[in-house]
Amino acid sequence: MKKDDSKKLKVVELFAGVGGFRVGLEGHKGVKRAHHKYFDTIWFNQWEPSTVRQHAHETYVKNFGDVDEYTNVDVAKVTDKVPDHDLLVGGFPCQDYSVARNLSSSAGLEGKKGVLWWSIYNILQNKGKKSPNYLMLENVDRLLASPAKRRGRDFAIILSSLNQLGYVVEWRIVNAAEYGFPQRRKRIFILGFKKGSPIEKKFRKVKNPENWITKEGLTQNAFPAKVVENFNYFEIDSDPVVVSNDFNKDKPKQSPFSNSGVMFDGKVCTVKVNQNYEGIFVTLGDILIPEKDVPNEYHIKKEDVERWKYLKGAKSEPRKTASGFEFLYKEGSMAFPDSLSKASRTIITGEGGASPSRFKHIIKTPKGYRRLTPLELERLCMFPDNHTEGHPDIRRAFFMGNALVVGVIDKLGESLIKLHRS
Repeated sequence: MKKDDSKKLKVVELFAGVGGFRVGLEGHKGVKRAHHKYFDTIWFNQWEPSTVRQHAHETYVKNFGDVDEYTNVDVAKVTDKVPDHDLLVGGFPCQDYSVARNLSSSAGLEGKKGVLWWSIYNILQNKGKKSPNYLMLENVDRLLASPAKRRGRDFAIILSSLNQLGYVVEWRIVNAAEYGFPQRRKRIFILGFKKGSPIEKKFRKVKNPENWITKEGLTQNAFPAKVVENFNYFEIDSDPVVVSNDFNKDKPKQSPFSNSGVMFDGKVCTVKVNQNYEGIFVTLGDILIPEKDVPNEYHIKKEDVERWKYLKGAKSEPRKTASGFEFLYKEGSMAFPDSLSKASRTIITGEGGASPSRFKHIIKTPKGYRRLTPLELERLCMFPDNHTEGHPDIRRAFFMGNALVVGVIDKLGESLIKLHRS
């Protein structure tokens, strides 16, 4: 029986930034692939508590339009306003996810610091039977090993919470550059499949979780990888409060989670994998704009070159704190200039601005050394050209430092649709 081509997955995008998930799932004028037609973002939320002007929300609305008055407020205050949907996506910040009992709460759980994760949890819990079939979440790779004193506890809390809500979960740490994309950006992607959904049913039919990780799973189909260590099995308590209090007390300095795995019914199967990609690799040099189009302010003044070299160079020098404490400061060297024949380093939020910095990208051209332009930073994250146009260059660089590599979401979306519809 042929599936209805008009049936789309309704998407809600949280912590939306400038719309990286949406561009990856739905494509844009310059990039439209077959699976893009199956995603329809019906609601989003982007709110930055530390700024008066909501630049990211403005950019999102400029590109995609607005929905209602709740898209630019603290999502924790509007979890009951989120419309019914099929797929929840978002890159939630890495925080402390420890929890405690709150006897006055019918849910019995209260997040102490990781409030944004608990906003996701509350949305899913409030939806009940109408909770989305699928989750696609992104975070920094250190989530698997946080906090430092009880490594793995935070991720275990998330898995326990999702198990409690009826989800099978798979995860994979993906370095975008290892799969041909132009930026070395390593992130964990967490995929959830609700009990009874088409993909969850496929997982149950596979039976062996090792086969799901290495052959049948969503991330394996999107990003082929090979196993390099033995599989590890263990269980997570179904009560997130118990996990918060007791998880990994025996070996607190070593996380039990490898860079790939699945969780089902509280059981964890995890293993270390390495990429198995043989395609084309896009480099920093491939995305550069013509030099004639580079504004003069992006070129480094000759008198500033030595300062840039010093900041990026290796150091072993005595320093003194404001209180008079003396210490030996050491750090390794960074590339100067950045290689044009490789993928770029990870863009950080402080990429913008003309002041010399250890972490900003510097390239060498026939005209001398220069910084990267906002358009080039957009290309390294695989956004459409000038997606963030209309804001100061420093702000545009900040957007890309917070963004994900859109191509990764494109591949995950393609794999999700394939499994959902097959």
